Amino acid sequence: MLSTLTISNYALIDSLEVDFNKGFTVITGETGAGKSILLGGLSLVLGKRADLSSLRVKDQKCIIEGTFKIDTYGLQNFFEENDLDYEDSTVIRREILPSGKSRAFVNDTPVTLGVLSVLGENLIDIHSQHQTMQLTENDFQLKLVDALANNQKRLAEYRKGLKIFRKAQKELQELVEVQSTAIKEQDYNTFMLEELEKAPLKEGIVELLEEEYEQLNNVELIMEQLSKGDQLFNDEQIGVLPLVTEMRQSFSKLIDFGVHYKDLYERVQSVLIELDDVNAELQRLQDGVEANPNQLEQVNGKLQLLYDLLKKHNASDVSELIEIKNKLADKVFETAGLDEKIASKTKEIQEMEAVLKKQAIAIREKRNAVIPQLKKKLESDLNSLGMPSASFQISLNDTENFNTTGMDELSFLFTANKGGNYGELKKVASGGELSRIMLVIKALLAKYEKLPTIMFDEIDTGVSGEISNRMADIMKEMSADLQVFSITHLPQVASKGNHHFKVYKTEGAERTMTNLKELTTEERVVELAHMLGGKDLSDSALAHAKQLLN
Repeated sequence: MLSTLTISNYALIDSLEVDFNKGFTVITGETGAGKSILLGGLSLVLGKRADLSSLRVKDQKCIIEGTFKIDTYGLQNFFEENDLDYEDSTVIRREILPSGKSRAFVNDTPVTLGVLSVLGENLIDIHSQHQTMQLTENDFQLKLVDALANNQKRLAEYRKGLKIFRKAQKELQELVEVQSTAIKEQDYNTFMLEELEKAPLKEGIVELLEEEYEQLNNVELIMEQLSKGDQLFNDEQIGVLPLVTEMRQSFSKLIDFGVHYKDLYERVQSVLIELDDVNAELQRLQDGVEANPNQLEQVNGKLQLLYDLLKKHNASDVSELIEIKNKLADKVFETAGLDEKIASKTKEIQEMEAVLKKQAIAIREKRNAVIPQLKKKLESDLNSLGMPSASFQISLNDTENFNTTGMDELSFLFTANKGGNYGELKKVASGGELSRIMLVIKALLAKYEKLPTIMFDEIDTGVSGEISNRMADIMKEMSADLQVFSITHLPQVASKGNHHFKVYKTEGAERTMTNLKELTTEERVVELAHMLGGKDLSDSALAHAKQLLN
């Protein structure tokens, strides 16, 4: 509920602070006194856009602040989702700067107008002529039916499933698009993969092949040098091995003459062992070297293939080619497995669809069950509001589409006249009729839903005294469960309020100001008498005013 409203430097309001209570609050005042200004200021707190025309004094900022008691509104999740500090008594402040910029705060945390607007919808429902048109919208009409049908939990479960269903549909569409693209690229990717799979791709392969190529390409030179080495090692006259062997034999005769000779002998022995090993390796290499043009051609072919692939794929080494090959393999595999994925996702969606249909049918059955009750209640309440021939035709039509409200289209037809033609509310109901219909609907909703504070802006315009009495009674009954405001010109309505505020103007030497004050019982009598009889107070008007106030 709205507990405090503070306004400064806004339109004709210099400075205003007023406290409100629960129950039924009425606001009266002469035409032009500033009731619309009050509503305008409140709308800014609820997220309406502002401009410089809002500033009373153009070089000072305008501040409008509302304090709301929200402990029963269940808004903790909203505050958490928007990173706001939750307080049972929440303060919303709106500032309009002389530069034209606007700022909004919730419990001193800056917020966007979007966040403020959503929060505002959960705090106050301002009923105006524009808001009355909401009555003609199918979703709002279904909301009324669902309130009576107690469908809130069923709809919440259905919408939760619908969200998952739509996500799955999107995923299926993406799979189909991926498959379509993949099919177009499949032949190309397969060709590229096969080409890479034929190549000898492994780390260091290029270096190994280049080394083998150099050996095969220079086999004559290698054989010539190895043969020369063999001769130098083993020639009987000048061969290294025979000479070192002879040297070892000579030094063996000296080993008994001292440790130095023995060391020299052992060193020659070590050299001979190493030379024997080198000679053995030389023999092995000689045995393995031979001219092989076919092998040379094969090695050259492999190298050229690798060089071409590196250039084709703009890769710096074989490891990059291996990575490219693996990615292509994944793509080809994914394409091959897409049919299975699409089939699985399609089956999943079909199962979800069956569950959603079952839920939607349960919602529809509950709706159909309460429609006769709703029709009877609306017609009865409108009869008491001076519309004795008001009649509704309310029915549900099945659809094949999953909407957030189910699988139903609601036909909500109306006629105000006996024997009249039924039509859509927006086409056949007058503004006054729509206002009365909205009033009885809001009263009905208040019994089934936790509604925010409601402010009726001259909902009683153009109705007679007796009907206005009944409208006041309805608003009074609603205020037992929620805070209700009514801006009214009718004394019958004003007299029913638990609290009565008057909007009035005062004129100073240089400017006119709008003010708001709560009336005492005596002041209420005078205000009602003025509303009944005009500026001149008569005894009969005062007596009638006291009678209205009991």
